[in-house]
Amino acid sequence: MSLRRLAVLSVHSSPLAQPGAGDGGGMSVYVRALASALARAGVECDVLVRREHADQPDAVEVEPGFRVVHLDAGPAAPVSKHDLIELVDPMVDATLDLVNSGVRYDALHANYWLSGAVGHRLKHELDLPLVATFHTLARVKADAGIDDDPALRARIEHEIVACADLMLASTGAERDQLEMLYSAPADRIEIVPPGVDHEIFHPVDARHRADERHVLGIGDAPALLFAGRIQPLKGADLAVQTLAEVPDPDAVLLIVGGPSGPDGGVELARLHELAAKLELTDRVRFVPPQSHAELARYYRAVDVCLVPSHSESFGLVALEAAACGTPVVAAAVGGLCSLVDDGVTGSLVDSRDPTDYAQPIARLLADPERARAMGVAAEARSRRYGWSMTAARLRRLYTDLLAREPVSCR
Repeated sequence: MSLRRLAVLSVHSSPLAQPGAGDGGGMSVYVRALASALARAGVECDVLVRREHADQPDAVEVEPGFRVVHLDAGPAAPVSKHDLIELVDPMVDATLDLVNSGVRYDALHANYWLSGAVGHRLKHELDLPLVATFHTLARVKADAGIDDDPALRARIEHEIVACADLMLASTGAERDQLEMLYSAPADRIEIVPPGVDHEIFHPVDARHRADERHVLGIGDAPALLFAGRIQPLKGADLAVQTLAEVPDPDAVLLIVGGPSGPDGGVELARLHELAAKLELTDRVRFVPPQSHAELARYYRAVDVCLVPSHSESFGLVALEAAACGTPVVAAAVGGLCSLVDDGVTGSLVDSRDPTDYAQPIARLLADPERARAMGVAAEARSRRYGWSMTAARLRRLYTDLLAREPVSCR
């Protein structure tokens, strides 16, 4: 039996959302790119999201075989991610209404713990296999010093782990975290890394790169990039502190992204205050979230991409930068350790000290040939990751689930 139609649950973040704004981050990119690749591989995908505006249509066909379905669960208005747990039951009911109207699914793929809570209920209501991708885990964030989740999140994650028929980990490190922190059975975890769109994220020659630097207003100044949502987990404050430690007084830092979560606005204000305190106001440039095509231009134009996250299950920013031929200096955490080959495609830093980040950046800025060689190696390594490969692997795994006895937690 082959899988024909998949229900992809994405409760808190729509694939139609602008990445880098609000709750639209790497998961939005993941869901959209994966559903697109699966549709092209012959698996129809409905991405089920909450209707956040009254004028949103019931369904948006993104491309043949891939549509986003807006369900009425709670108010037709944005709701803080931290309050969405109250809308799990309405989201379940709305999905059941959709199925009762005649839409048939063969399996469920839940993204993030909130969608996992919905998927867990639907698995039993509809007798369908459940696949879970967590993207981040509460216990991993807590170990990294970030504890901003509802107290029940870790408990719900344990419940999802106990009943999911398949859990997807982006890296071996994430698999180990699921096993050690959540007692996840090893035989129900598969390592399936995300991909990158090489048609968008790719290097350009020196002339085109100079043109892009000119258009973006960088000129000849050494340029660093932080790309991502403005929230404590991503460590943009460390990027600002790192700039202060870079010896070149002309170096600039571009922060591309918008505030996210309940503390996003406060974090953005704190970054402005930090830049002023360090006398970097003229050298730190805040750029609103960009489309993929525009973001690729930033990756290509800068000299180094800085990824100082406290925790990353994978790290799509690092992969996108690498695909554009830009060296990455990243925190030695989670999936970043798999994406960055220390000393070859970039540098991994096992501390939160800005001087430890500034040192490899200074070496790259002082040695353009070394930086160029790292960029070439980074782009070559990025070729290991492609959404078509991810989709092909998942299609086989989904099909295998249909022939297996479902996991029962009851």
